[in-house]
Amino acid sequence: MTQSLPEQLRATVRFLGRVLGDVIRVQDGQAVFDQIEEIRKASVGFHREGTPEAARLMAERLGSLSLEDTVRFAHSFACFLQITNIAEDQIQRRRIRAGDARQDTLAGALRTLAAEGVDREHAVALLAGALIAPVITAHPSEVRRKSVLDRQSAIARGLEAFDRARTDAERSAIERELVREVSIFWRTRLLRPVKIAVSDEIENAVSYFERSFLAALPRLYAHWREVLGEGDLPSFLSVGSWVGGDRDGNPFVTAAVMRQALARQSRAALRLYLDRVHALGAELSISADLAEVTPELQALADLAHDSSPQRVDEPYRRALTGIYARLAATYPILTGEAPPRPSSTAGEPYDGPEALKAELQTVLDSLLSVHGAAFAEGPLPDLIRAVDVFGFHLATLDMRQNSAVHARVAAELLRTAGVAEDYEALDEAKRCELLLRELSHGRLLASPFATYSDETARELEILQAAAEIKRRYGPESIRAYIVSNTQSVSDLLEVYLLLKEVGLFRPGSPPRAEIFAEPLFETIEDLRAAPKTMARYLAMPLVADLLAAHGLQEVMIGYSDSNKDGSYLTSTWELHKTSRALTSVVGGAGLRLQLFHGRGGAVGRGGGSSFDALIAQPQGTIGGRIRITEQGEVVANKYADPELARQSLETLTAGVVLASLRRQASEDLAAPHSKAMDALACTAMAAYRSLVYETPGFADYFFAASPIAEIADLNIGSRPTSRQATRSIQGLRAIPWVFSWSQSRAMLPGWYGFGSAVADGGVSMTQLRELHEVWPFFATTLANMEMVLAKGDMAIARRYAGLVEDKALAEAVFGHIRAEWDRTTEALLQITGQSALLERSPDLAAVIRSRLPYIDPLNHLQIELIRRRRSGDDQAAVRQGIHLTINGIAAGLRNTG
Repeated sequence: MTQSLPEQLRATVRFLGRVLGDVIRVQDGQAVFDQIEEIRKASVGFHREGTPEAARLMAERLGSLSLEDTVRFAHSFACFLQITNIAEDQIQRRRIRAGDARQDTLAGALRTLAAEGVDREHAVALLAGALIAPVITAHPSEVRRKSVLDRQSAIARGLEAFDRARTDAERSAIERELVREVSIFWRTRLLRPVKIAVSDEIENAVSYFERSFLAALPRLYAHWREVLGEGDLPSFLSVGSWVGGDRDGNPFVTAAVMRQALARQSRAALRLYLDRVHALGAELSISADLAEVTPELQALADLAHDSSPQRVDEPYRRALTGIYARLAATYPILTGEAPPRPSSTAGEPYDGPEALKAELQTVLDSLLSVHGAAFAEGPLPDLIRAVDVFGFHLATLDMRQNSAVHARVAAELLRTAGVAEDYEALDEAKRCELLLRELSHGRLLASPFATYSDETARELEILQAAAEIKRRYGPESIRAYIVSNTQSVSDLLEVYLLLKEVGLFRPGSPPRAEIFAEPLFETIEDLRAAPKTMARYLAMPLVADLLAAHGLQEVMIGYSDSNKDGSYLTSTWELHKTSRALTSVVGGAGLRLQLFHGRGGAVGRGGGSSFDALIAQPQGTIGGRIRITEQGEVVANKYADPELARQSLETLTAGVVLASLRRQASEDLAAPHSKAMDALACTAMAAYRSLVYETPGFADYFFAASPIAEIADLNIGSRPTSRQATRSIQGLRAIPWVFSWSQSRAMLPGWYGFGSAVADGGVSMTQLRELHEVWPFFATTLANMEMVLAKGDMAIARRYAGLVEDKALAEAVFGHIRAEWDRTTEALLQITGQSALLERSPDLAAVIRSRLPYIDPLNHLQIELIRRRRSGDDQAAVRQGIHLTINGIAAGLRNTG
């Protein structure tokens, strides 16, 4: 009989936990193992009872630990949670092996569409013009070192092998190997000893490309060709990156860093191509004496000038020798390094990936022409697909900077050139008039004889590096320039003014751009204003002429800052409305809208199920084209393993196809329900802002009742946690804001305000239940919130409130949080018709429950260690213990940043 998911998870966790327990007994002794178990059991008791007495007993037990024991236990529970993650991922792999029966695969999506009268040809037509791109970012909530991820991958491979073993002897051998791998993992340092640099973030991002994307994507395309019955499937799914191009608030991203990012990415792609061409050369030993070849293949072989007598009758090998030689000549130009395996012959470097693809296609065409469909799949078609998807750049790098920086730089350039003495003093209309005039002619503003501020000089260097990268790595290496904090049309025109300085914008009739300015609307106010801002922008003749050939306008919408600005419910609703309005505005300008969703891992930053989020998007807003950021620990969860990466990419594609082609009858109901949602969102925002921005002393409460100060010391990202050196909520970045509330288990950004909205928003329970029943948007919004509430714990959050020295403030603020938590939980249960959270999602409930006995002790240890540190005990071991607990809690919750 097939085990349920909870049963499978318990069995797998128990197996790996036993292995880890055995390792602890051998390496640390039975006494240490027994102490760890005592702490875990005490935590379970606290979690079940949640009484002040249970809290007191837990505090006494943890407070009596020596510092050495405290650090050891923090390491232990963090390791247990990593083991639990490995077990959960293994259950996912078993699910993948079950085949395409699920809806969140392309085959499953096609079956769903067929049942609704949408045939396969519609999907094929959609994908012909589609773009689907996950974009990897370096936002700092991934606390695991690459060495830890490598050890986890080794354990996961062992667990997969154990699953597949057929005999007891095989299982015993594999278990011995697992013990060895777990032993190494147990003694691997979980924390980085120094602060991570952008170069480290680049290396981490490329490691995911090498580990998963380069291998998984070509095979996934081969699978899709079979599913769709299409031999010629365009490369609609690719990958992007912000790592090395995102300068917003990060002074460490420089021109040299951006060049380094592309060189490192290129090295990963070219090494794969070199290895695959070398392997094909070893494999294709076909003799011209025994088989014909096409004239094109023969000509390619002759061009190789391969003088080896051993290959004189082997045209495929000679052709591949020439291809390898050209790749080897290209390698040092793009990477600055010698190729890992020298070529036996000389070759001219490739001008671009198209030439490499054409030569590989010549080889394949000959094989297919002479030998038939046997070669239609396999390493050569996969390599051609890889070159088509990844080119010589591997991942398209976005540039990003804050609009305020552009304004200052533009002002200095205009002033120095004698064009405008004080650009920033101009109103919006005058700014646009000036910018449009400057964009209409070819005169440049920057002079090699002028002296500029450090900021302006740095930005000009970055722009020059971007122009060099475009020339060296091809047109797909950089396509978008994201403008953070876009509030006006001039914010976008300023970017083209700067791009003009390095030839990436060229005036003319029509004007041309190689990189396009793309707005990022982040706050609630900016989201509401976005449609009017874009309407004014797109109505400008210069902009219309510029975008006419491109036919597309991408707009990025930010989940993090809008949530921090106005509450989860309000942010989610405003993003939904803005998406619909932007579709109308951009379509009205004769262009296609491509939305770029700036989502994080936590629900408070747009996280949750990507598939459900796509299905819940307003109809007509996707149309086969979407980009989505992948951030923090979610990147490793989705893409550290090739098989899980394939599932994540398949799920993303299935969601896009369904959301684009499925007729959502529920959208017809959205209009009458919009008024209700407006009322709910308005009330939620008022309740949220009343607490966060209007409660005296709230910032002091937050900084004391969370590990925000300790997170700032953790070596998990190159970017500072705050925009300004102040203790204000406004100056704090959204990522550490959400991360800190997750650590304290209050999870406030993922739910606060909803209970008040239901109580005071004037919407009846009958209508709310109807909304939940018929509208995917509302159902998904509540499902994500329910998951957050299930991971939260008010008893533990109360203990964090105990860290606040002003007890009256602590009681007042926590009282508001607790009361809203109760209102929100009660409202959600009433709307969904449940008696307990996740009652209708038993599998998810089981997954969360399996983690709590390990997460809860880390919270208690963290509180005690923070108390010690803030009392003056700032030993290295105290800081290490705090950071270990942060590491473990983040691993246990999985989507915290």
